[in-house]
Amino acid sequence: PIKSSAASDVYKRQLSWSKKMKKIKAIAVSLLMVTCLGACSQPEKGGNSSESDQIYSSEKSEAEDENAQENKVKNPLTGEYGFNANAVGKRPVAVMVSNIKASLPQYGIDDADIIYELPVEGGITRLMAVYADYTEVPDICSVRSCRYYYPILAYGMDAIYCHWGTDRTIALDTLNDLGIDRFDGNDSSLGYGTVFVRDENRAQSYATEHTGCLKGYELERAIADMGYRTDINEENAGGAFVFNSPDTPEAPEGTVCMSAELEFSSDYYSTFEFDGESGTYLKYHSGSPHKDGVTGNQLEFTNVFALETDISVRSDGKLMDIGLDGGSGYYISMGKAQQVSWSKESAGAPVKIYGQTGELISVNAGKSYIGFIEGADIDLQ
Repeated sequence: PIKSSAASDVYKRQLSWSKKMKKIKAIAVSLLMVTCLGACSQPEKGGNSSESDQIYSSEKSEAEDENAQENKVKNPLTGEYGFNANAVGKRPVAVMVSNIKASLPQYGIDDADIIYELPVEGGITRLMAVYADYTEVPDICSVRSCRYYYPILAYGMDAIYCHWGTDRTIALDTLNDLGIDRFDGNDSSLGYGTVFVRDENRAQSYATEHTGCLKGYELERAIADMGYRTDINEENAGGAFVFNSPDTPEAPEGTVCMSAELEFSSDYYSTFEFDGESGTYLKYHSGSPHKDGVTGNQLEFTNVFALETDISVRSDGKLMDIGLDGGSGYYISMGKAQQVSWSKESAGAPVKIYGQTGELISVNAGKSYIGFIEGADIDLQ
């Protein structure tokens, strides 16, 4: 049995909440004791403040400063407040996730900070979910195999790459050429049986290839055991984007865009509908709400990037070649769509998004979806 069920995820969230509550209670008890001491030894009218008053003020100030400091820590991939201070300056984790309809619903994707979507073969797509804090990755299923362009994207983010096998052409060569730190569910020396297991609950109703699970709570120990570097490289230290302040989101300069659709094929298309109340785009998978199988939440994104590129089918008539050098596209947020250009200067360089005058654009704080697609298959309304 594995801990990839809903009960496991709930347990982890309860454990995290319990730790937070213990910390809050400890501060509250300390303040209460100091308050009582102050009430029992009030100075005479007109006298100087007592020592207990000074202690109370100091304790209160420290608690407020600590809470304020935690709230000011920003997630490098979303620009949002409330990030784990211990994870600042650390490498993210990128995980390959099946997106074929037979594998739905996936789980663990609701917690991703960035999700990439690209075509693989036969009109289907595959996701790469990226998590900024490698110590807080959830259990994720179903994990699938590598195509050569995904580790290039992960490498450009200095991410530790997690997958279950590779295609039988150039994907393995790409992994070896990059020397990317990785875990592979198809290799016992790279995590099978520890980081990766089969979800026995899903095995009762899903085909075996849709049961591959990454046990997120094992990653921190496994990364240490493998000796992988955890500090992020200089090129990615500034975060994924230039972010607007979380307190002052801005609609991009462009046309109204209440709905965006990326048609990867007639059977596989991603639709994003703007929700004015939340200020996010709700994602639909081929016409149905795209939900996480454990949280039950529909995926939603503050930022949607539809990046145009060259996509072609190889001579085998199946696998794809996808250009990652650059192109044009759209940045979609807050009900507007802005025309942009994008580039990736090398395998180790991150994807960068530019405005029409050639400057890096500022994006709103929040989760991002990045889809690579041929331009003619983008529909904005």
